Amino acid sequence: MTTRRDLLNLGLAGVAVGAPAVTCAQQPYKAEYRMSVAPPSAAFAWGKGAERFAILARDYTEGRINIKPYWGASLLQGQQDREFAAMRQGVIDVLCGAPVNWSNTVKECGIFMLPFITPDHRAFDAVISSEALTRDFFSIVRRAGAEPLAIGETGFRQISNSKRAITKPADFKGLKIRVAGVPLFQDTLASLGANPASMPWSDAYPALASGAVDGQENPIEVFVAAKLHTLGQKYLTKWNCTNDILLFAIANPVWQSWSSQDQNAIRAAAQQAAREQIQIVRKLYQGDVEVVRGLGVEVHVPTHAEMDEWVRATRQPYARWKAAFGPELVTKIEEVVAAARRRF
Repeated sequence: MTTRRDLLNLGLAGVAVGAPAVTCAQQPYKAEYRMSVAPPSAAFAWGKGAERFAILARDYTEGRINIKPYWGASLLQGQQDREFAAMRQGVIDVLCGAPVNWSNTVKECGIFMLPFITPDHRAFDAVISSEALTRDFFSIVRRAGAEPLAIGETGFRQISNSKRAITKPADFKGLKIRVAGVPLFQDTLASLGANPASMPWSDAYPALASGAVDGQENPIEVFVAAKLHTLGQKYLTKWNCTNDILLFAIANPVWQSWSSQDQNAIRAAAQQAAREQIQIVRKLYQGDVEVVRGLGVEVHVPTHAEMDEWVRATRQPYARWKAAFGPELVTKIEEVVAAARRRF
């Protein structure tokens, strides 16, 4: 029986086969390849994936390629939305990040963060296991200046706040919610009546502590690790609005400087790290509600009917951004998700 992991490997392998032929390295390897990582450390599932990739890259190339993580997007003063542009400028060699953060530079990179496009893991797995979809998206990334290697998972982003339980769209009205500097996030929350406040995560903590913002949206593991319950975040809704992929990629000039042998080794390292990272995310997801309730936080898990209401309430921003990202690829994702749901 073909597993989801098998399908993902096939999809990524298909992309590799279609990649342009690359000759052997024409220049000496760098002593260090800089990898930008948005989380502040390897304590997070995302960070663990990045750390594991760096370790495997060194091992698989017998020490020829040394990748160093720069935590908290420190190469960019915490501004992860500048990562792709900085990679093009040669500031960053390796990316291990959420493509939506790069959508200000390459707009199609926000495609997986359309509200509720993959509302559960069944849908998410179907999308990242689709060879045709990974090929199409990888082609976009490659044309933009990076060689994509593997897909992990950043985790479903949930909503929390200090004012009231959010059980329906109307409950968002007037809430000031911290979001990353991505217009899609801002548009989605604004359409629900919230007041989105864009800021780096380094500024979010003091803003929550002071009450300058009422809430935030992030995977629950971030909520727990950052101890947001101590900042008055009393209410959390597990609405599964978005779940971006975690993309491992190499700047094209760097990729082309490596031998074919090392390219193959680095791709294998990224795929192994991605598999391990997804396992970590899933384990955290299974028990996260109980963990947060144990902190004294009121957690609302929407019913199917409530989820349908959320989907309807976000159709306008969904339609606007579908047109911006490219209707053809979004429609393909929708068809994959629909087929996956029919099988169960």
